[in-house]
Amino acid sequence: MSTTDKEYSKMADRASPNSPKLMNGIKAFIIGGGICTFGQFLNFIYGKLGLNQDEIKAMTPITLILITAILTGIGVFDKIAKHAGAGTIVPITGFANSVVSPALEFKAEGYVMGVGANLFKIAGPVIAYGTFAAVIYGAICYIFKLY
Repeated sequence: MSTTDKEYSKMADRASPNSPKLMNGIKAFIIGGGICTFGQFLNFIYGKLGLNQDEIKAMTPITLILITAILTGIGVFDKIAKHAGAGTIVPITGFANSVVSPALEFKAEGYVMGVGANLFKIAGPVIAYGTFAAVIYGAICYIFKLY
């Protein structure tokens, strides 16, 4: 490392404060756990409303996606995520946020070239990887007769 690199590293260390890792972990645990607990609460409520297990399994994620999309649209989810960090990346809410955020960001460019072209900008690779992994897993199960 040259002297300039060392000086730059020292300057960067002074300019960027250390992250409070323990507090960030606690916030992520509490808020992420709260999201999961809310999902369980929805399961309970939908069960009390008389829905069968298949309907409950469909309605809970739909409700979580809808709430996350609304909260993202009005700017509340990002404020929650600022405090919760990884706690908001509970798969269903994180995915909903990753679809809605780019759609809102590019809305000014129009519905086709803005929203449509950028809707899956963040979530697209996740969908592609998930589909690819499912195909590989299915092929392995088929070849080794694990189905």
